[in-house]
Amino acid sequence: MGAGRYSALSQPTLEMSELVCKTLDHDATDILIDKWLEHRNDAYWEWFQNIRLRKHAANTLKRQVIAWNKGDFVPENIFCRTVDTSRLIPLDRTWTTHVYHHRSMQDRKLSMMPVVFTMLPELMLLRGMHDHGCDDVYIIVTDVKKQEMDDITDYFKLVCRYAYGKKCKPSRECQIQFEHMRLTHTLLRQRRAPCFPQIDLTFRAILYEKRPPFIILFSHQTTSYSQILFTHSLFVPAEDIFYDFPSGCPNPCCNDDCEMIRFPRRGIEGAVILSVKRGGKYGKRIRAKEMCNWVDCTVSFTEDTRQGDGETSSEGSQSNNGNHRECSNGSTKNGLVCSKCRLVKYCSPEHQKKDWEEHRRVCAKPASA
Repeated sequence: MGAGRYSALSQPTLEMSELVCKTLDHDATDILIDKWLEHRNDAYWEWFQNIRLRKHAANTLKRQVIAWNKGDFVPENIFCRTVDTSRLIPLDRTWTTHVYHHRSMQDRKLSMMPVVFTMLPELMLLRGMHDHGCDDVYIIVTDVKKQEMDDITDYFKLVCRYAYGKKCKPSRECQIQFEHMRLTHTLLRQRRAPCFPQIDLTFRAILYEKRPPFIILFSHQTTSYSQILFTHSLFVPAEDIFYDFPSGCPNPCCNDDCEMIRFPRRGIEGAVILSVKRGGKYGKRIRAKEMCNWVDCTVSFTEDTRQGDGETSSEGSQSNNGNHRECSNGSTKNGLVCSKCRLVKYCSPEHQKKDWEEHRRVCAKPASA
């Protein structure tokens, strides 16, 4: 182990971790996406087809939405509302994946590409839900079984609730240390690799140092599942969109309880959300914004306080706010909503024109129109 002492109650660092980190860059992600499109899973294909048939409603300006209104089944034609900026952005943005695994996998020259490929559609959607802060995805590879994954998940929920960024009561300290010791012995008896202290150390170090919107505990056991642990309720996919999302199991005879990746199809109710402290040295507080859809614009409508009269502009948009402020490009920040799809909002006609080359791929009348 690197410098520093590890304990269940101390703040660890990634330098202390003995797990090997394999990084898959944007180019590797592009290769995986192309391969997935070439050999697409029928269940996911049908789900995206259903998304296209459902159409979007007219009142989805501030809600999560997946929209595939035009073109072939390719990421650049499927758009997702971001939870942090409320922009509608295509799923063609890639990311860097950091996969932490036991050195025995490296000794056996096992590639980490299949790990990412296994959950590629889930990663594409989770990446698409974030405008910022999701350029890096973190995965810890384990070989734990289902009950062990459940116990590890409960442990991290316990630690984050009572010991993350705060001094916990002696009774909670004893509880955390007891659960840590129990899981350590359980995984040691089953000869799991990596051992639980290394899983715990690496997981909490990523939380402290990287502050990602989610971390994935991946299990390559056929009788287990992979868990997505979110660091804020805002990052959880909405139930009204993902209620019928595929379980990832290739067996058509399996029921809904059979999951390769535990994707929160029931929204917050079915998600694992960690109580992670925010603010100060623990990073910025999470607050959703409503921003101009032009990706290079920094104007936010979050502070708007009253609704306007809905006057129509000369650029095919409608004013959604009577609170006018100056934009960096000299235009008034008056909230121009696209009059056709009503899915996006702009600070000025100029930025609406700049965004049109991308937005035209999704712009279509809502279902109620």
